Amino acid sequence: MQKFPYNKDKQQAFQAAQQGYEEAQGLYETIVTDSASYGHQLKHLKNEVNEAYQQIENALEVASDHQRAQLERFQQDLRQMVSEVNQYE
Repeated sequence: MQKFPYNKDKQQAFQAAQQGYEEAQGLYETIVTDSASYGHQLKHLKNEVNEAYQQIENALEVASDHQRAQLERFQQDLRQMVSEVNQYE
């Protein structure tokens, strides 16, 4: 297996983290709190958020300063999402 250059690893890690964050955010925006499937949607959201957190943690290990700032904003937004949905449980 060919080893990617360090910068490509950084970019791929960042892109994976960004994609995970965007998926969690999209799911968060579609949750309907009075829906019959809210519990299922909430569980799915929490799984997505946990996955996004892991991707962000991995990306932070190799991130540039600019990427690190963006990744930390992603984490902050994810924490806010979790905080808001927990109010409805």
